[in-house]
Amino acid sequence: MVVERLGKLHDIKTSGFFLAIPLIDQVAYVVDLRERALDITPQAAITKDNVSVSVSGNVYIQFTDPERAAYGAHDPLYAVMQHAQSAMRSAIGEMELDEILHERARLNTLIKGSVQDAAVAWGIDVKRYEITEIIPDEVIRVAMDKQAAAERNRREKVLNAEGEKQQASLTSEGVKIQLTNESEGNLIKVRNEAEAARTKLELEAEGEAKAMQVKAMAQAQAIQMIADQIMKPGGAEAAKLALAKDYVQMFGEMGSKSNTMMFNDRPADVNALLAQAALAISSVSGGDKAVASPPVIDASSTSTTSTSSQ
Repeated sequence: MVVERLGKLHDIKTSGFFLAIPLIDQVAYVVDLRERALDITPQAAITKDNVSVSVSGNVYIQFTDPERAAYGAHDPLYAVMQHAQSAMRSAIGEMELDEILHERARLNTLIKGSVQDAAVAWGIDVKRYEITEIIPDEVIRVAMDKQAAAERNRREKVLNAEGEKQQASLTSEGVKIQLTNESEGNLIKVRNEAEAARTKLELEAEGEAKAMQVKAMAQAQAIQMIADQIMKPGGAEAAKLALAKDYVQMFGEMGSKSNTMMFNDRPADVNALLAQAALAISSVSGGDKAVASPPVIDASSTSTTSTSSQ
């Protein structure tokens, strides 16, 4: 409270009771020191790029010096509001529309600084200034709506193109991976088949080798057994008889299958047959000591007879 004595400033009192002289001392002004908000009505302004806009805002102030608030201005609140409107139009005139729309914080700082410098003389501290609404004229709003729609369409096309590009890239990558896996699978298949074929051939060859080895061992054992039997008493005569039997059977088969036959000059001579068998047995039994020379067939001992088949 501002207390005047005889119409002149006497003292600044806080809220509560205080002593005063009646009719001499009187409370001239009551100053509210709480923070308050002042509404700035929409103001028409022109931006740097010649666009008409309507801007409104709020200014937050607080009285800090009751004496200056009482005697600094006749109506300090009105003075603050008028100065805020003037500072707002001045700041908007220095900026383009896009800057105003995107840099409100900078615009608020400019207006607050201008108002604060002037409000010091009125005992007021400007806390902050906030722009509440920026309204361009109708033509600019329509153009901005079209621009925003075009920007949205452009972004949609860009996103669609990016999506198609990514899809094509992923599809080609998937095809590449699939072909790679298939080729690797075919390679592994060919390798396995080749390995299986090689193993099969090795096993077959090994089996044939073992079979031939077993067969050879069996033939060797059979020959050894025959030789052992021939060396026994009476074995030679049995071998001669068996050879003679086979010899006769051979001529019988030749006669049934061919028109030409070779006979001994003494076909009925059993002794001659036994002699030939003995010669063969002698050759077999003497193989351990020397290699028997091939038998020589005397042309005079054999005769050829041609018979025509009936």
